[in-house]
Amino acid sequence: MVKIGNITLGNFPLLLAPMEDVSDPPFRAVCKEKGADLMYTEFISSEGLIRDAIKSRRKLDIFDYERPVGIQIFGGDEEPMAMAAQIVEATNPDLLDINYGCPVKKVVCKGAGSGILKDIPKMVKLTAAVVKATKLPVTVKTRLGWDDDTKNIEEVAERLQDVGIQALTIHGRTRTQMYKGHADWTLIGKVKNNPRIHIPIFGNGDICTPEQAIAAREKYGVDGVMIGRAAIGYPWIFNEIKHFMKTGEHLPPPSVLERVEVCKKHLQHSVQWKGDVVGILEMRRHYTNYLKGLPHIKEFRQQLVTCSTLAAVEDVLDAIALHYKDHIIERTSPLTDQSLLPAKNEVADCNVYG
Repeated sequence: MVKIGNITLGNFPLLLAPMEDVSDPPFRAVCKEKGADLMYTEFISSEGLIRDAIKSRRKLDIFDYERPVGIQIFGGDEEPMAMAAQIVEATNPDLLDINYGCPVKKVVCKGAGSGILKDIPKMVKLTAAVVKATKLPVTVKTRLGWDDDTKNIEEVAERLQDVGIQALTIHGRTRTQMYKGHADWTLIGKVKNNPRIHIPIFGNGDICTPEQAIAAREKYGVDGVMIGRAAIGYPWIFNEIKHFMKTGEHLPPPSVLERVEVCKKHLQHSVQWKGDVVGILEMRRHYTNYLKGLPHIKEFRQQLVTCSTLAAVEDVLDAIALHYKDHIIERTSPLTDQSLLPAKNEVADCNVYG
């Protein structure tokens, strides 16, 4: 059984990645319902928390039905990060995660996110300060290194474990890769199989099918996988992986009616948490993913992004369900990487995004 501190996550937990402007409570609610074992908030600025910035404080909202859930923070200075850890602890999450992986320029230029990959001693000191400041289990999400010449994740894993982190998630790309190219799981596997490492190691990057999740477990030995982009508009990915691991069979893809019903739940959660205006507005970014694969959907989608009331949006969604009631959407990967799929002779070796 995989454990982080006193949190038991099962034999091979599936984690929902912390994604900015995506992993809010409404999105987490539908992912939890569809099988996510551990979820994280959007990343939160340590400086923003200290300044009591409204946007940062709002991201601290967590709900009992989400548990276990972790709050993720980022920053480049010890004192603000330690103070932010204490603020986070007061909201009573199950754990605290540090973001050392975000590649976005405005974060990196402050020495935060993956920007700290250029200064490993500073990363270690900052992590130690956070661990010391809170009683919560502290975990880290990071990348392989800054670029191809500095893939130092094996050293990083040992040093972060030594200062007290209780789990590590590794995205299989460098900062210079951003989200391009293929995730390299080879080094993730080396970290997991390092005899010095005793904390859970989770892999992240390009997991979008049950076969790829199994390959990550069998080929690289990771304790679980973190899923990002593949869950956007498709929270069914978690239960599909679990079912395939248990039975070796694929679940049938969700019907159009199922897609619409989950989309409506997501919308309702969004309105409840954000209010009518913002909840409806910010939900618009999700419709394309929920309805992906439906032919001639453009007119309906245009209606969805111009409706201004909950009732109006729900009416359009109901119209979509009726119009496409006999249409079957084939499950297709949102990503193109197939690097985790087994070769024909590898029978045993059957996502700031993942």
